[in-house]
Amino acid sequence: MKKVLTLAIIHFAGIFLYCQQTGIDKIIEDKYSYLESLYTNLHQSPELSSQENLTSQKIADELEKAGYEVTTNFSGFGIVGVLKNGEGPTVLIRTDMDALPLLEKTGLEYASRQKATLNGNEVDVMHACGHDMHMTVFTGTAYALSALKEQWRGTVLLIAQPAEETGDGAKGMLDKGLFSRFGTPDYGLAYHVSAELESGKIGYCHGPAMASVSSVNIIMKGLGGHGAYPHKTIDPVVLSARAVLAIQTLVSRETSPLESSVVTVGAINGGYKHNVIPDEVELLLTLRSYSEEVRKQTIEGLERITKGIAISAGVPEEKYPEVIVQDGYTPPVINDIDLTNRWVHVINESIGYENVVQVDPVMAGEDFGLYGDSEEEVPICLMWLGAVSPKKMQDHIENGTKLPPLHSPLFAPYPNTTIKTGIRSMVGVVMDLMKAD
Repeated sequence: MKKVLTLAIIHFAGIFLYCQQTGIDKIIEDKYSYLESLYTNLHQSPELSSQENLTSQKIADELEKAGYEVTTNFSGFGIVGVLKNGEGPTVLIRTDMDALPLLEKTGLEYASRQKATLNGNEVDVMHACGHDMHMTVFTGTAYALSALKEQWRGTVLLIAQPAEETGDGAKGMLDKGLFSRFGTPDYGLAYHVSAELESGKIGYCHGPAMASVSSVNIIMKGLGGHGAYPHKTIDPVVLSARAVLAIQTLVSRETSPLESSVVTVGAINGGYKHNVIPDEVELLLTLRSYSEEVRKQTIEGLERITKGIAISAGVPEEKYPEVIVQDGYTPPVINDIDLTNRWVHVINESIGYENVVQVDPVMAGEDFGLYGDSEEEVPICLMWLGAVSPKKMQDHIENGTKLPPLHSPLFAPYPNTTIKTGIRSMVGVVMDLMKAD
């Protein structure tokens, strides 16, 4: 009898899910042409971080048409859309809006030819990180949830965030009082397109998904002089060369092999003439990890190693190196395990087990982690939305052709199944989290 009852429950749950999914699919099919047009428009008109004026207007207009209460210009060009639908949990869905200073080389008919001013210079602008796709799926999700209000209860909190690429956007919106004004969400959800997964698939991680990001400037000081008399100087160029090699031991010899850490020197700036030894050299570093303990340990190690190099060279105390940790630290994205498992269960049913892939965490950064790192400790989950066209993936597998990575001038998502899969999966998990009685 118990077995029969269990089978009946599974059967009726399957019928419910089928009916629910059929409703989602009909909305997606009815809206697809409109959403594809929105996507190409967004792709053609990218805007840089903190310059998302027209982009934010477009998203605000779409949310208003979908029936949301919309707040514009929230911390710069941020948009907040709220749809209240009775008693129930609050679910935050976030998209980013900004693009990158790159000349697009995709050859697409709708390729960007946009230009903008950055630091006083004219630059080309491109959506090379998929934020145009994020916004399109976000918009389609907004329409679908509004149309399916009879099937869920609670509050949908939609966040269109500026300045993700510079790491300022999420912090700005939280500092402005996002949660105190609109309510602390019970869950936070987001996508990032994947340049390695085929369109129609979704990738997930349990726990760490993306790394923390810290920018560090190190000023190595010495005693400058004539290049012909190096023995009368303390050469900061040589000290910097020693430092670049020595600080790599922070990863290879001081960080547990069970932890992840990256220390990359991205720039070395110093000197101005062939035969002049300068007084100082500046190193620009990026630090990546999944753990605050590892991050602090790495910064302390930078201070210790560079100071030791200076002492060994006879640098006077007043000229010891400066290790300057820049503002704008971005915490890691740590996916809540229970929330991730729940989302995986939903998408296994809605898009098929064969299209749901467990992937490795990456050392790239993403400020979505701030929504979960806040004092409220909101459970968050970021999923990877496959965006590679089936043809490109087939060429990659069969012929070894390279897939353009994120931030490449050749990267562009494949619209059709990427948009449809993104909406289907996001709407499915939101409705599961906010099931109507």
